[in-house]
Amino acid sequence: MAKITYIEFGGAEHIVEVPDGSTVMEGARDNGVRGIEADCGGACACSTCHVYVDPVWVDRLPAKQAIEADMLDFAYDPDPHRSRLTCQIRISADLNGLRVFMPEKQI
Repeated sequence: MAKITYIEFGGAEHIVEVPDGSTVMEGARDNGVRGIEADCGGACACSTCHVYVDPVWVDRLPAKQAIEADMLDFAYDPDPHRSRLTCQIRISADLNGLRVFMPEKQI
């Protein structure tokens, strides 16, 4: 279990305990966190679970795979360094304290 902090575009914070083995996207979806739409349900076939990772955490996450990097081209205002798709970040105890920021909108 890891505590993940989801920060909405307007600044509202949600601290959620997310079970190991699930994804950051599933943690948001299962706990009603607004700002992560997850239209494809986690298949890495859209960009509607796009977030900006807190700079402290960027280098602590597993590297982006090519499919994620390609899908981020379709995200709203992607940041080459901080943007990630939450469906591709699998939860482990190492992610306890992760902070992610939602963009203004998902497309």
